[in-house]
Amino acid sequence: MKQYGFHFDATRCTGCKTCVVACCDKNGLEDGRQFRHVLAYENGGWRQDRMTGAWHQDVTHGYVSVSCNHCDDPACVKVCPTKAHAKHDDKGGLVLIDPAKCIGCGMCAKACPYGAPVLDEKAHKMTKCDACVDRVVKGELPVCVAACPQRALDFGYVDDLKAKYGEGAHIEPLPSPAMTKPNLLVTHGKSAKVVK
Repeated sequence: MKQYGFHFDATRCTGCKTCVVACCDKNGLEDGRQFRHVLAYENGGWRQDRMTGAWHQDVTHGYVSVSCNHCDDPACVKVCPTKAHAKHDDKGGLVLIDPAKCIGCGMCAKACPYGAPVLDEKAHKMTKCDACVDRVVKGELPVCVAACPQRALDFGYVDDLKAKYGEGAHIEPLPSPAMTKPNLLVTHGKSAKVVK
């Protein structure tokens, strides 16, 4: 099976959140419900030179745009009591929610280390990024990727993304990839702290 995934380039992201706005607009999401998040991170600190008393810093910061990573070992699928969450091999390995089966219990949200599933309070159903599967089947990119003004996001088959961008890395503030084996490749800048 060919697996879909996202690529994120931390050297290009300015934290503008255009990806978040485009996703919310396309999916008609109300305030407080987002399928994509832009997280800020900081590294480094200050130190004082013992000889001169001067202060030096190596503080850096950056952003990470993250949504559902359509993981190879999705925590949401494992804990869903009604099997509403499923990994679809026929749709490029996307992890999708069947609203007819979902009871809105929130177990998936508690299990997901990326905070991807969110409750639709009106429908009492869990919702999350579906990689704009309606667009992907027509050969279009997910709306977050298409909207990014800095081209910090890309989407495609993981093997193709690796050929284009390399193996990638996982960076803070993201959890260790060993938890769920996410299909997210990250190009990191020197300000990022790489997670092993």
